[in-house]
Amino acid sequence: MRIAAIILIVLGVLGLLVGGFRIAYPDKVVDAGPIDVSVTKHENIPIPPILGGLALAAGVALLVAGKRD
Repeated sequence: MRIAAIILIVLGVLGLLVGGFRIAYPDKVVDAGPIDVSVTKHENIPIPPILGGLALAAGVALLVAGKRD
């Protein structure tokens, strides 16, 4: 339980600090016989601050609840 709490706290802090992440994937532009033209597209995926805050709060709650046992 303590490990899950620490993981949630770390993920919550990272979510609040970073605010999102960026992924890259290839996208075919032209596929004409033996000729393939592709580009790498980038997409930003935001992490809402409320989600980071909830993960942080849940981690702290788990940590406190684990100390009571």
